[in-house]
Amino acid sequence: MAKPATIKIRLNSTADTGFFYVTKKNPRTMTEKMVQRKYDPVAKKHVEFKEGKIK
Repeated sequence: MAKPATIKIRLNSTADTGFFYVTKKNPRTMTEKMVQRKYDPVAKKHVEFKEGKIK
């Protein structure tokens, strides 16, 4: 069987609230760490989310 093209990653909030999103990315096309600006409901504002490992 072939290896899947996408892997699951965890986007951790930089506001240190402990909130995170789980999303997928293709490591062959996106080799650098993913950074997205998304809504953090704990901080009640948009903050940057940086890629981390799923435990």
